[in-house]
Amino acid sequence: MFFCSISGEPPQDPVVSSKSGHVYERRLILKYINDNGADPLTGEKLEEGDLITVKANPQAAAPRPPSATSIPALLQTLQNEWDAAMLETFTLKQQYNSLRQELSVALYAQDAATRVVARLMRERDAAREALASVSATMGVAAPLSNGDVEMTETQEAGGLPEHITKQIDETHATLSAARKKRKAPASHATPKEVKTFTAKHSIPSLHSSSPAGITSIAVSKSNPSQFATGGNDKIVQLYDRSTDKVLASLKGHTKKVNHVAFREREGEPTLVLSGGADKIAKIWSHDSASGEYIPKSTIRVHKGEITGLVVHPTSTILALSSTDRTHSLHDLNTFDTVFRSAEADEAFTSLAIHPDGTLLGLGTPTSTIQIFDIRSGLVVATLTPPDSPPFTVNTLSFSENGYHLLAPDSLSSVGVWDLRKPKLATSISLGDGFKVNKVSYDYSAQLLGVAGSEGVRVFAQKSWDELVRFEEGGETADFTFAGETKEIWGVSGRDVRIWGLPA
Repeated sequence: MFFCSISGEPPQDPVVSSKSGHVYERRLILKYINDNGADPLTGEKLEEGDLITVKANPQAAAPRPPSATSIPALLQTLQNEWDAAMLETFTLKQQYNSLRQELSVALYAQDAATRVVARLMRERDAAREALASVSATMGVAAPLSNGDVEMTETQEAGGLPEHITKQIDETHATLSAARKKRKAPASHATPKEVKTFTAKHSIPSLHSSSPAGITSIAVSKSNPSQFATGGNDKIVQLYDRSTDKVLASLKGHTKKVNHVAFREREGEPTLVLSGGADKIAKIWSHDSASGEYIPKSTIRVHKGEITGLVVHPTSTILALSSTDRTHSLHDLNTFDTVFRSAEADEAFTSLAIHPDGTLLGLGTPTSTIQIFDIRSGLVVATLTPPDSPPFTVNTLSFSENGYHLLAPDSLSSVGVWDLRKPKLATSISLGDGFKVNKVSYDYSAQLLGVAGSEGVRVFAQKSWDELVRFEEGGETADFTFAGETKEIWGVSGRDVRIWGLPA
């Protein structure tokens, strides 16, 4: 801070002498120059032109007046500041008490609301139990609904032909009644036996080497030594394990084959079905006279890649899903399309059918699973894994008892959904590097399997313990339980590998 060399006080309009460097109040030094013509401190000749204006900051706080330098004045200043601080503190205390009262009222309101919600949830659960009891007594399936599931608005019925709806209802009534009484078949392998599974057989070099790779497999139930595979080479291949011969190479796809399946029904010819990245599904029928499979139909209703292909439990309906955001149903007797859904908000990346035949599960690329009523085409539930980054649900499998749905629930784990709630019953971690390609339940509903980038792993239902893993084939694109769960068939590269009970 500057002080005037004449008055000793901070100058209001300071100037500095260019000759001596001293600071003066302009009015005082001008008066002295007019009277004496010299610098008051050095005595040197000084003119008004030798003075330089000092530009002080106008926002700088003015110094205390000289009166504030006395002890009484300082005490008065401190008293005023103390009084101001006390008044401010009092105002803050009043605001604090007001906010505390408002918070108390809000907490009481939240507590009351929580009690009401808890009571309503108890009443809801009691109503669901009563509905389930009545449904079980009357043999009617209760609809899926729960707070953990997003329900859609009611839509108009899909309009399935009456004879198709009748077949589905009859199959549902038969299978649902049998499922409620069914126990695990005694002839099937037990979890204890699965622990002892070892590599039994390997069939190498199937399909073409360019582009190489088997994408899917299906094992015949009527003749367990025969199986069909689809490949990146656009071919569906039938093979007989007992003779180690290729029975047929079925051509017709223009891009890789994503899915293959058998339709085997007593009294009717066996059908081989396939769906590919070329947006079509192909159907071949076994000709008993020539012993060959001949083309029967090509389904071209979808505008996107076929991502799911499943034969309905009636054995007369084929279900397809596609990336064009639709799914469709086809009559395997007439090969007519009997239903095609309206476009959904997102593509469908996988497909599974409930063992009773009334529900369709469809995976999406945004982690969700849409559950449809197959008869009406309505979405009855949307399952979304909690706290998971977006991923593609590329595979689904309903348990054979109808109570659970197996699907990926993150990039490196699979989840088991309890359809009776419905909610996620458990999540099985597979390790950060594991990429899931296929999930499946066995017929006894005692086992569930996962195939992926690190081979095949089998887990016990309910306990979720890992029973066995097969890693010698590397990445496994597809697998299936076969031979009353006494064998597991998997495809890796161009090889088909079979694991089972030791000899």
